[in-house]
Amino acid sequence: MTRRRMLRDAVAVTVVLASVLLTGAAATPAPVPDDTTDPVRASEYWLDSTHVREAWQTTRGKGVTIAVIDTGIGKVPGALDDAVVGGTDVSGSGTADGRTPLGAIDGNHGSWVASLAAARGTADGKGMIGVAPEANLLSISVGFGAAAAVPFTAQVAKAMRWAVDNGADIINLSFTTNTLDWDPSWDEAFLYAFQHDVVVVVAAGNRGSGTNIIGAPATIPGVLTVGGVDRSGVASIEASTQGITIGIAAPSEGLIGVSADGSIADWNGTSGAAPIVAGIAALVRAANPDLNAANVINRIIKTAVPTAGMGKTPDPLYGYGIVDAAAAVSTPVPVVDKNPMGDLAEWIRVYRRAETQPLPEPTVTPVAVPPLPAADAPSDPGSPLLPSADSLRYGTLPLIALTVPGILVALGVTAAARLIRSARSRTPHS
Repeated sequence: MTRRRMLRDAVAVTVVLASVLLTGAAATPAPVPDDTTDPVRASEYWLDSTHVREAWQTTRGKGVTIAVIDTGIGKVPGALDDAVVGGTDVSGSGTADGRTPLGAIDGNHGSWVASLAAARGTADGKGMIGVAPEANLLSISVGFGAAAAVPFTAQVAKAMRWAVDNGADIINLSFTTNTLDWDPSWDEAFLYAFQHDVVVVVAAGNRGSGTNIIGAPATIPGVLTVGGVDRSGVASIEASTQGITIGIAAPSEGLIGVSADGSIADWNGTSGAAPIVAGIAALVRAANPDLNAANVINRIIKTAVPTAGMGKTPDPLYGYGIVDAAAAVSTPVPVVDKNPMGDLAEWIRVYRRAETQPLPEPTVTPVAVPPLPAADAPSDPGSPLLPSADSLRYGTLPLIALTVPGILVALGVTAAARLIRSARSRTPHS
């Protein structure tokens, strides 16, 4: 059991015991200030479609910390300031507290994400409220492209470790790299989070922004990847994508978020679906402090609502189905001993083994070769005009052996020719 889990368990037990001593039974949370006639609050349809309001009858995420690794959570009094308990910048371009929005285009992105997860709303029940309105937030600002002085892969690796070391129970990553592979530096960073009992929630990406199939970090084993659906629960065409690692689906169209200046903005994308699920994960952890990260994820996917569009389970568009906050918080689910979304440590062992294991040392014993015999002592070459033993053996004698028979044959032929001529000269003419 990790130190974080032990502390969380101790706090939960203390709260329950205090409630029993004061009331004689476990306390039921007071009603959430929730004016559904307020235009902003009424537009948050996902609070009902995913049964978040029902889950609030059990918990609102108190005591759980969500780290938002994004473009920075703006300083919005009330709605976000009351939720943020710490932060940092890893881009080299932001401020030390991670609260300065980064990027001319994406500067509000981190604030929108954070508000979907844990915006506080107002005391009279108006304004935007997050899925886990009593959870804490960590703001870790990263920069994309020109908005950063540090390479993006290095930013993410550092941000993951900082989030874990500063008490994150859940980490939300609402970005994609549009590539299936990831930098090797992310291996240890994500493994560090898993080893410290942290739930990592990742957006699947959007076709509308060029992501036709999920990319890292949504492809990393062990993360809970979130796909998107429209208001009717059908997989979104533009505001989602597909891939075999999608684990759960959540609303990704018709969303709203609190901008860094406090205004309300409309937006779409799995960047918003992910913090809805991250908020639900916070509700599950708050209501069930004995569950580790693997079982929090398991509860979320096993209590998901299947849809008619699913061809199989998990489905490349919906994963295990659409998230159900109330069911995830309260429905008993058998405990698992492994993360149902995969084992990063095993993946590293299999696919990085060539890089991590040293090459084997040679075990062959060298063969001993006997030395060559000593060379003959050099002989006196003598005069080049006088015959030597070698010149007689290899030159003169062979020459005599070939020449003498030739001469004898020639003499014999000559003698035979003379005899024939002599005999003819004695024969009379007819």
